Amino acid sequence: MTNGSIDALRSLAIEHLSPDMAEQWLALLRPGARLAVAGDSDYVVGRLGGLPMLPVDTEWPVWEGHGPLSFIASFDCAALPVGALDIALPDAGTLLFFYFDGQVDDGDALVLPEDHESWAGARVLYVQPGLEVSARDVPEGLEAYPSVPLTARVEMTAAEAWHPRIRDAFAPDAPLGQRYDHPVCSQDFLDALWEFGGEVGHQIGGHAQPVQNPVEIEVAVAVLDREVSWEDPRLSDEVGGWVLLAQIDSENAADMMWGDCGALYWLIRPQDLAERRFDRAMFTWQCG
Repeated sequence: MTNGSIDALRSLAIEHLSPDMAEQWLALLRPGARLAVAGDSDYVVGRLGGLPMLPVDTEWPVWEGHGPLSFIASFDCAALPVGALDIALPDAGTLLFFYFDGQVDDGDALVLPEDHESWAGARVLYVQPGLEVSARDVPEGLEAYPSVPLTARVEMTAAEAWHPRIRDAFAPDAPLGQRYDHPVCSQDFLDALWEFGGEVGHQIGGHAQPVQNPVEIEVAVAVLDREVSWEDPRLSDEVGGWVLLAQIDSENAADMMWGDCGALYWLIRPQDLAERRFDRAMFTWQCG
């Protein structure tokens, strides 16, 4: 929901919350690598679009029965500020993100977390350091997105007040994913957070910046196959088991538009991340 320096966020919290509440809220902030289009003198940590450098024995990802996935982004783990984040990213190698964006079927098939068959339409590949790689031609039916270099800066990120982790801290009995009676849910505080820094943007780690509701809830509902109600504690437990790996916003410089100015999100369980099981990452997307 919000991102910025810890000092600026502390000032904002003290202005709108009691001292104890402000410190409690600040303790829930998480560091994230906010990504922006790199200038000529900026340190490049990754790219949107272009052509992926794949291991020589790895095929271009395909959603069987639908077609090849589009290449969205790559990140050099050695260049990312992994030591400043609170997720166990590799300190070397490359992360590649692919997504079935509808180019080959005019948007007929959608990748949705609630549709298990569509999960193959989004993929994260981890290329370990030292592997022989080569650039691949774009498969027939796809057009590569323009290559856009990205730079990163570490900022603190805040989740929405109705995010399960924030709700658990301030109002554990409140309904999941809904506003509740507490100063962190006051309109003045929410407006101040939005005005401070409410854009979605591109990001690695930290709290996701959703377009709509918390993306962790969407993923948890999908993983549990919609077999539990929102009041079921199993859903809240499942939500707490996912962290943001990456979010890719709509980006004019790369000709990327996800629905109506939406964003793509990849989430992963911390244990899977530590074990480099990027095949277990989950995907969702939101738009306005």
